[in-house]
Amino acid sequence: MKDTSLNIIAISIFAIVVSVILGPLFNIPEAVPAIATFCLLGLATLDSFQWQGQGGTILVDLVGGSSKQKRDRILHHEAGHFLVAHLLGIPVTSYALNAWEAFKQGQTAQGGVRFADEQLASQLQNGTLSVQLLDQYCTVWMAGIVAEKIVYGSAQGGAEDRTKISAILTQLRRPSSEIQLKQNWGSLRAKNLIESNKPAYEALVAAMEKRATVVECCAIVQQNL
Repeated sequence: MKDTSLNIIAISIFAIVVSVILGPLFNIPEAVPAIATFCLLGLATLDSFQWQGQGGTILVDLVGGSSKQKRDRILHHEAGHFLVAHLLGIPVTSYALNAWEAFKQGQTAQGGVRFADEQLASQLQNGTLSVQLLDQYCTVWMAGIVAEKIVYGSAQGGAEDRTKISAILTQLRRPSSEIQLKQNWGSLRAKNLIESNKPAYEALVAAMEKRATVVECCAIVQQNL
């Protein structure tokens, strides 16, 4: 069960306990907390097993992601991924800037930029990965963190991006010391690409904020290179 679902269950139980304690003071029937408990736990279980915790993720995203500053950070982070992937020739297939958008696209995550990564999957399945392709994806994965740092001076997101690099190198049985090297190298290359194409990045941010299609975003990038 996902952490988000567990947190929602814990919060729900706490709220119900409080309602049981305060119920007599406000003449709340005893059956109300019991029915609420059954419904909430049932929904949490359904969310966990039927929707892989996506419902809880959407709820947490709606509650915690309402500030404009957080939305802007996510936007700039994902635009970094999008721009660098486009510049390196990795096709972008879709993007989502929150959990609800991801859910509508059939993704089981909070959102992000998705790529046509068949070549990556094929090479990993064969147990080999070319240095060029690995370097490209390391650069793309680190680009979100880099974009945040360029705009805000620090990055709040990106843990999952770092984990992807770690997981692939572990799968390829590379030494653990290479993980940090690839992250650093990817960060430096991403920083150079974003800063060298600042007008394209800023135009892409504006387009993604308006939820332009992937095709439209790519065209805007090309117009501003």
